[in-house]
Amino acid sequence: MEKLLAQATTTIQLQPTGTQEFAGIAGLTVPEIISGLIRVTVVVAAVVFFFILVIGGIRWIASGGDKAQTEAARNQITAALVGLVIVFAAWAIVQLIGVFFHVDIFNLTISPI
Repeated sequence: MEKLLAQATTTIQLQPTGTQEFAGIAGLTVPEIISGLIRVTVVVAAVVFFFILVIGGIRWIASGGDKAQTEAARNQITAALVGLVIVFAAWAIVQLIGVFFHVDIFNLTISPI
């Protein structure tokens, strides 16, 4: 297990040989990839829930007073708001972990054993 964790901090050579086009990805580490995926996931989730909220608002406006369509739009808006609250609560929890335990998950570093 220690050997596996020690390998997790090594640099992965992703740059193809003979080209400088991908110089930005050369030298990526596993913790950088993990923290990047976490950041992208949070942003994508927030954007998706925001668009679901907007679509629910448009459906409510376009319902034309039909109770079934208005109720469906209201449920969609509620679900989108709950999703946004969950995403921002997860972000806040990660920030609190960083403050109290000095572990920055968005800039993850794994020290070698």
